[in-house]
Amino acid sequence: MTKKILIPIPSRDFDPTETAVPWKIFKMAGIDITFATPKGVAGTCDERMLNGKGLGLLSKILAADESGRKAYSEMSASKEFNSPIRWDEIDPEKWDGIILPGGHAQGMIEYLDSKILQDNVAKFFELNKPVGAICHGVVLASRSRDSAGKSVLFGRKTTALLSRQELLAWTMTRLWLGNYYRTYPQTVEAEVKLELASETDFLSGPTPLFRDSFEDLSKGFTVRDQNYLSARWPGDAHLFGTEFLKML
Repeated sequence: MTKKILIPIPSRDFDPTETAVPWKIFKMAGIDITFATPKGVAGTCDERMLNGKGLGLLSKILAADESGRKAYSEMSASKEFNSPIRWDEIDPEKWDGIILPGGHAQGMIEYLDSKILQDNVAKFFELNKPVGAICHGVVLASRSRDSAGKSVLFGRKTTALLSRQELLAWTMTRLWLGNYYRTYPQTVEAEVKLELASETDFLSGPTPLFRDSFEDLSKGFTVRDQNYLSARWPGDAHLFGTEFLKML
C-alpha cells in the first residue's frame, strides 16, 4: 500500500529547501504527498531564501543552493503543491506521517502559532506516527501539547536551528535587513530547550558549515527519538528526507 505524507506550510515564507528537498525524496520513492495551507491555496516560499536577493556576499551561505532551487522548481510545478487542503481539513488518521518544514521570516508566525496545527501534530504523536521537524518546524512540534499538557517533545531528544546559527545570520544582516532573521525575540534553540525534560536532550551536532546533498549525506545531521526525527537547517535537508523515508 502506498504511504501517505502530510506537509503543512504557511501561506508564505516557508523555507524552499527544507520543504522541497524532502518532497523530492518522497516523490522519487512513490510516496503520496498532500500539502496543507491555511486556506487551501498554494503557498509561496521565502523568495529571499530562494534567490539570495538582499543577502549580498552571504547569499551563497544562507540562500538555497542549486539542489534546493531545482527541487523547489519541481515542487512548485507539481499538482499536489498547487492543490493543497486547508489546515482545518487535516485528519491525522488519514496519513502515515507528517513533515514540519521551517523558515524564519514573519510569514511563518501564523504556522508556528497555529492551534489547529499544534493539536494535529500532537495527534500524530499520540498515534505514534512518524513526525519530522526541521529548523523552525521544531518550534511547532515543541508547542504541541499532549493530553497532560506537556510538550510532545518532553522526554525526547531533539535538535533544531542552533542559537549560534540564528544569531550569526541576524548579526551579519541586521544593518540592512533588520530583524529578518529573528522570527521571535527568543531564539529557536532557547524556546525548544524550555520544553524538554532536560537541556541535555537538545543535541547540537557538528558545526554546520556545509550543506549535504543527494550525493553526499555525510554533512547532514539529524536526531531520531522513537517516531520523531529532527534536523537543524537547510544543510541537513537531504539526510532529513532520507532518514524520514526509512521511518515510513
